[in-house]
Amino acid sequence: MASSSRSHAKIFCPAHPDAPLIEDYRAGDMICPECGLVIGDRVVDVGTEWRTFNNEKSTNDPTRVGAAENPLLNGSDLSTVVGRGTGDASFDESGVAKYQNRRTMSSSDRALTNAFREINNMADRINLTKTIVDRANSLFKQVHDGKTLKGRSNDAIASSCLYIACRQEGVPRTFKEICAVSKVSKKEIGRCFKLILKALETSVDLITTGDFMSRFCSNLGLPNTVQRAATHIARKAVELDIVPGRSPISVAAAAIYMASQASQDKKSQKEIGDIAGVADVTIRQSYKLMYPKAAELFPEDFRFHTPVEQLPTL
Repeated sequence: MASSSRSHAKIFCPAHPDAPLIEDYRAGDMICPECGLVIGDRVVDVGTEWRTFNNEKSTNDPTRVGAAENPLLNGSDLSTVVGRGTGDASFDESGVAKYQNRRTMSSSDRALTNAFREINNMADRINLTKTIVDRANSLFKQVHDGKTLKGRSNDAIASSCLYIACRQEGVPRTFKEICAVSKVSKKEIGRCFKLILKALETSVDLITTGDFMSRFCSNLGLPNTVQRAATHIARKAVELDIVPGRSPISVAAAAIYMASQASQDKKSQKEIGDIAGVADVTIRQSYKLMYPKAAELFPEDFRFHTPVEQLPTL
């Protein structure tokens, strides 16, 4: 009885119960035409998925279509696969299949398709957006068509294109983060990165300590007060030229270590190094350069849980 009553339950607007609701299948909503109130969402489109592509008004010629075309593929992403048959005619005298997944797709498009799939898989594993994936695909297409990186593996080129796309979209990732989801070494990705920038005559913005601070602190579970302090410490250290020659990632990691040690949410060098992808010794080297000027690096409104004089000296 309960299921029967639910199935016959009528959805209506509380303010206008007699108004016929408008079904917006594109948004999946049911809307009251009188007041615009959305009554129900996630409405299932029960309409036909068949479409007619002829010039006549007759609906007797429904036609299915495949996936959307990929403009980066020379063959417009159209391919044919000949599947293996099950009858005797599908095998030769030695028992080997006559048709083994033959395709009309060119080798060039096949290489592009495999690279695009690899880029998408890597991006999924580190939660990168479609905008970054599209830019990485476009970069790979340019490199592939230019044939300037012959001899380099497509996996290395794809990984480097993803790294460049992240930096160009303003959400940079470290080489180690890309390497963790790639099939190639950090060294090979670095080599391809430089070659691609030279071949495409493009550039990327310089990495700053602020590019990673929010993500590193979030992954470490640090509060906003510590993040703001770490950002201020890193920026001040760079402005005062206290850490010359040190990479922005190592400076950011050292700043996080200093800020966390002065707060009640203390993090060890190893914890920070695991998140930032840098070695403990790298953090120590940057921290030792910053420690003598620690009193000048903290923001004025920072509430110390551990005074500057009691910070680790390493």
